[in-house]
Amino acid sequence: MAILAGEHDTDASAVETSPVEAVVVRFAGDSGDGMQLTGGQFTLSTALAGNDLATFPDFPAEIRAPQGTLFGVSAFQINFGSQEITTAGDAPDVLVAMNPAALKVNVGALKPGGLVIADTGEFNKRNLEKAKYAENPLEDGSLAKWDVLAFDISALTLEAVKPFGLGNKEALRCKNMWTLGLALWMFDRDRRPLVDWLHAKFAKAPVLAEANIAALNAGHAYGETAELTGPLRKLHIDPVPTEPGLYRTVTGAEAVSLGLVAGAQLAGLPMFFGGYPITPASAVLHHLVKMKEFGVTTFQAEDEIAAICAAIGASYAGQLGVTSSSGPGIALKGEAMGLAIMTELPLVIVNSQRGGPSTGLPTKTEQSDLYQAVYGRNGDAPLPVIAARSPADAFECAIEACRIATQFMTPVILLTDGYIANASEPWKVPDPGGFTPFPVEFLTETNNPEGKPLPFRRDRRGVRPWIRPGTPGLMHRIGGIEKAVDTGNIDYAPDVHQAQTDARKAKVDAVADAVPPQEVALGAASGKLAVVGWGSTFGPIHQAVRRARRKGLDVSHIHVRHIWPLPRNLGEMLAGFEQVVVPEMNTGQFKTVLRDHFLVDAVPLSKTSGQPFAIAEIEAAIATFFDAVPGNEGGEVSVNETQLPAPEIEKP
Repeated sequence: MAILAGEHDTDASAVETSPVEAVVVRFAGDSGDGMQLTGGQFTLSTALAGNDLATFPDFPAEIRAPQGTLFGVSAFQINFGSQEITTAGDAPDVLVAMNPAALKVNVGALKPGGLVIADTGEFNKRNLEKAKYAENPLEDGSLAKWDVLAFDISALTLEAVKPFGLGNKEALRCKNMWTLGLALWMFDRDRRPLVDWLHAKFAKAPVLAEANIAALNAGHAYGETAELTGPLRKLHIDPVPTEPGLYRTVTGAEAVSLGLVAGAQLAGLPMFFGGYPITPASAVLHHLVKMKEFGVTTFQAEDEIAAICAAIGASYAGQLGVTSSSGPGIALKGEAMGLAIMTELPLVIVNSQRGGPSTGLPTKTEQSDLYQAVYGRNGDAPLPVIAARSPADAFECAIEACRIATQFMTPVILLTDGYIANASEPWKVPDPGGFTPFPVEFLTETNNPEGKPLPFRRDRRGVRPWIRPGTPGLMHRIGGIEKAVDTGNIDYAPDVHQAQTDARKAKVDAVADAVPPQEVALGAASGKLAVVGWGSTFGPIHQAVRRARRKGLDVSHIHVRHIWPLPRNLGEMLAGFEQVVVPEMNTGQFKTVLRDHFLVDAVPLSKTSGQPFAIAEIEAAIATFFDAVPGNEGGEVSVNETQLPAPEIEKP
């Protein structure tokens, strides 16, 4: 890339003019170095510059690993450019390493010829030992295949904030702002929005605001004025062509929260959210608690079971009940999901998937809860399942989940994952008038000519009426025990259970008639190879298929939003391809669903390392279907320790 090459320009502020379309930058440091904040603010400046972008925050599961250790490294990667960006990038062009541990954990991911920016002030003997370095890598030649820009960021920060009288510890906390200032200079970014943000953040501590602003300005000035003989360049990346409108960056958790509120508004209902803190789902509660003015009631329960049961109670009372968790919490909610299915009440259940089983990988991403979502309850307990493909897509998926839940009187699971929940991307704020309302209708008078209401008398779609408790003349009983057709009276008769089991299944199956037909995301609707994905694999699959098609390969991308029931035309579409491969971050769960439902010989491409797919991994897998070597297609992607590397563990 142009930023990393060429002779030193005597005018350090000159803007590189080579046509660079995209750049990947990774900020890495100790968990206390503010890398997530730095990355988030650089993301904001990038969005304001008009670039398309995708981010990937990566942080340890430990509450606070010992400072300077490999386990305590936190990183934030952003891919931005003047073209469509759908992933956070395979490998960084620039690595900002705030200490030796950050360098060791992340440098292997850097492209050959990439740029390392390192803080020499942290490369002391103690920190080198913590990072398991025998020698200083900035001095022993081990970084020869990369460009290295090493200087004492710590000392420069202390000098910049000296006038504000901060203690040494407080002063060094401004290092991330110094580094951010340098990054803003490197990529021709405006500092003004960051200055305004710092004033707002530290409104009650103006000295801290001014100190951080001074550090930000000092980092920017360093890039402008330093007499460097190394590879530092100023690079301007043009805005991506976009249609006019209001844009903002949005994380998956934010988009889900906004979509749930929008869905409740479109249904004409107040919303009740019952949740319990769990990584990475907690952010949904954090966002919803700020939306009381939209008729949202939030409740942090004492446990996962109480959270979902409270939401079911709210739905019984005539509100839209919502709950959220991750895999372990969803497991705890399983019995209550069965209650919502048996009582046939609307409920939205958001699952932000993470690595499992058990506690597993709390801060890493995976797609291994698909079986749990589709099949994971006692008895025959079907419910619709929807999967978001990106942070912005989570908004529409949340609305869709609300629509199906209220129109079909059923709980619905919305699948996201750690990557979607934490990552961010630009989002064009939609026109509220562009969404079709789906107002609910409560039963207000008896549906039985003989008098007593029939709470389980179904309409032509198999949907029972929703009756608010307390409605005059409509006293009724629902519960978790099997009940008679129409009346809802307790009834254990074999033919009754058969009829009601069939009716509940038929109702969920009918959802397929109320969802759009499956479309091809890229390529033709038939051909040699279909790459079928779901959820957050969209970005890498889309880019890999695009690259393969540029090479003339007959390959298409199909991405499925409605996981259960599957779109009516999907089976016919898959039958039009000679071969089908399904990349997913599990051991082949959606592949099994497709095989079972459509008898298609789908081939798995599995990855369960806590890492998202790299574009190159899927591109290489596609190539195996065209290399005339039979039997080598599919399989498992090897762990890529340079993508999201694991710290070295001492062996006994």
